[in-house]
Amino acid sequence: MELISSAERNQLFESFERDAFHLELRDDYSVPDEDSPFTSWLRGENVDYSYMAPWTRLIRRVTSEGRTVRRVRVVTEPPSPYIRWEHATTRFNEEAGEDIRWLARHRLPTGLALPVGGNDWWLFDDRLLAVGHFDNDGRVLGSGLVQDPETVAACVRLRDRLWAAAVPHRDYHLS
Repeated sequence: MELISSAERNQLFESFERDAFHLELRDDYSVPDEDSPFTSWLRGENVDYSYMAPWTRLIRRVTSEGRTVRRVRVVTEPPSPYIRWEHATTRFNEEAGEDIRWLARHRLPTGLALPVGGNDWWLFDDRLLAVGHFDNDGRVLGSGLVQDPETVAACVRLRDRLWAAAVPHRDYHLS
């Protein structure tokens, strides 16, 4: 499968019509030895959140046009340090117009099948998937585009099931 870059994936936000949904399944998106806002946060340093501005501008624009951007974060409890940081920064996503929910991994139904190899994915308008791929160190390799109707339908069903079970950000308290 040919992979597109994160920038190319973000271009899909220019063309979707109604709904973009992201399923996040990883407990850590940091890269080892990376000097990042997350690393600064871990050290108790002040964090400059301006790195989020391009994303929040994009989300603010598409949601102001009446389109929805949603995500469910499936997380292990107790949460990893990365998930704690992600929870603390979710306010920026929500202020931009995203609707974010959380679901504890132990609350997933037993035997639940995760499509596309258990990878994270964006689903655009119930017709196009951008499936995330990472290397063993957690570095983003890119996203593979999938339009196979059966795969997309499985992701739509999973999205609906998890969205109904997940807790809105304002009500989800880390343990």
